[in-house]
Amino acid sequence: MTDVSPLYAWGGLNREIFLWINQGGGPWKDQAALAGTWVGDHRWYPIAIAIVLGLALLRPRWLAPYRVLVLSWAYLLNWAAIAALKPLLDFPRPLAALGPHWVHVLGRPEFQHGFPSGHAAWVFLLLGSLSPGASWPLRLLLLLFALWVAWARVAVGAHFPADVLGGALIGLACAALASLLLRPWRPGVEARWNPAAGRRP
Repeated sequence: MTDVSPLYAWGGLNREIFLWINQGGGPWKDQAALAGTWVGDHRWYPIAIAIVLGLALLRPRWLAPYRVLVLSWAYLLNWAAIAALKPLLDFPRPLAALGPHWVHVLGRPEFQHGFPSGHAAWVFLLLGSLSPGASWPLRLLLLLFALWVAWARVAVGAHFPADVLGGALIGLACAALASLLLRPWRPGVEARWNPAAGRRP
């Protein structure tokens, strides 16, 4: 970790936290990590949009329909940020930085473009976009989902904790920016649904 910024290395803590999460455990941990990586892939975006849009239309008291619009625009911002930063910074992934003897790899080995984590950016984008207009059980579910996927990316050996933290902050920032940009249209969007009836008037 000597070839990257001290802000990234955290005085060695980035490496130590990675090893603590990545090493040890058992079959249950490996399966949970692989599942978190699979379900947290941003390529599921079309399915995620369909699910949350359906939920918002059927149960607007559970999830405000306006927040689905925020998610759609935030995803574009997030995609642009991740696509630009990964090749620009080109931080090594754990397997390249530490070597195969130190990294417990699950799934496909990856070596380049470690920062930021695209998985973490996506799940925290979901959290930041949908939570403000969600019921508390849904907020809790979104938070637990985001934390699970973030942990999984370290557990499978694909990212250092700094990659995950960076992705999470980018996802939350994109959600906040999209919400700010769409604020002028919020009254018109919300007026199209009748929360009391739970459906479009």
